[in-house]
Amino acid sequence: MSVSVLSPSRLLGDVSRILQLASLLILLLLLIKVAQFYLHRQWLLKVLQEFPCPPSHWLFGHNQEYSQDQELQRIRKWVETFPSACPHWLWGSKVRVQLYDPDYIKVILGRSDPKSYSVTRFLPPLIGYGLVVLNGQTWFQHRRMLTPAFHYDILKPYVEFMADSVRVMLDKWEELIGQDSPLEVFQHVSLMTLDTIMKCAFSHQGSIQLDRPSDPREEGSPAGAGGAGEGREEEALGFAGYPPLGQREVPGLPWPCSCSGWACFRHHLDQMPYTTMCIKEALRLYPPVPGISRDLSTPITFPDGRSLPKGISVVLSIYGLHHNPKVWPNPEVFDPSRFTPGSAQHSHAFLPFSAGARNCIGKQFAMNELKVATALTLLRFELLPDPTRIPIPTPRIVLKSSSGIHLHLKRLPKPCGDKDQL
Repeated sequence: MSVSVLSPSRLLGDVSRILQLASLLILLLLLIKVAQFYLHRQWLLKVLQEFPCPPSHWLFGHNQEYSQDQELQRIRKWVETFPSACPHWLWGSKVRVQLYDPDYIKVILGRSDPKSYSVTRFLPPLIGYGLVVLNGQTWFQHRRMLTPAFHYDILKPYVEFMADSVRVMLDKWEELIGQDSPLEVFQHVSLMTLDTIMKCAFSHQGSIQLDRPSDPREEGSPAGAGGAGEGREEEALGFAGYPPLGQREVPGLPWPCSCSGWACFRHHLDQMPYTTMCIKEALRLYPPVPGISRDLSTPITFPDGRSLPKGISVVLSIYGLHHNPKVWPNPEVFDPSRFTPGSAQHSHAFLPFSAGARNCIGKQFAMNELKVATALTLLRFELLPDPTRIPIPTPRIVLKSSSGIHLHLKRLPKPCGDKDQL
């Protein structure tokens, strides 16, 4: 019996042919991908030709022009030049059309396009599959089930829970404030809002804020925390630095209150016109969610005749809308009079809680909490910004300050005749 043995040269020849074939296949796949990339990019350039934008690199898009830390600066610059819409090239053939015009945004919010998967796919591990990420019939069923829980009458009793959480926070501030030492308040406010949600949504007893150790007192401030060119940050990220709110009325009463404090308006949150105006102007300058995205499920035509095909991703830039000089004259100026009761505004010019079918279900809850927190804080403290630590707004999932929010607090005299604990 004979045994066939492959010679080394024959074995090497077979391996060489296999490698050559694999290389050809890889090259072929690469050429196909390049062709797809080229054709898709050419298609995008054609369908977006009605929407001018700044020059972009064919591969790196607009990322070379602005870093992530300059995102808000870029939006403010583009909205002055392209007040309705502007394509933002992320890289190669990846582009999102940013919308800044209320008429454009109204058309999108009147449709049922799904949220952009490329944006929301990172959220479920953090927040689960709730209203924020759901689409279609599942979203509709969840929304219908939860809506009664946010009825106006249901929210009324929550005001006292909100007030209790705010008082705990203010008590902690009294223990931490120093004569000249600023206090970083962002973490305190975050815990306070979590405390409120736990009490209102889950009937939690006690206070999450008291379970956390008190923060150490600030011992000075490093000079220059940046923020040059970022506008008047010390005014939305809070009301410090804008005297009228502390000097004007709280629910229609002269300031300082001559009769009572919290007791005189805890049941009249809808009678706080100037405070409400200031809150809305702060939300205009610094909307909690700077933008929301949609993937167009069908073609769309905007009021000016320009159109986009199915499959394009659009970003409803709420920050850009709120800073659009065509919509809001002198948009960087903090001016509560923009929201004087009865003032005329476009129905979609102010969208801190979005609009349409997918607007924020907790809008009224949030506004109540803002009013309670603002009123109780101003009844107890005078707030002043720390000029050496100017907040630097940074867009993430929500808008926040990358440098924190540092304030000087000064205890005010207790309002006369107030029988309720402030």
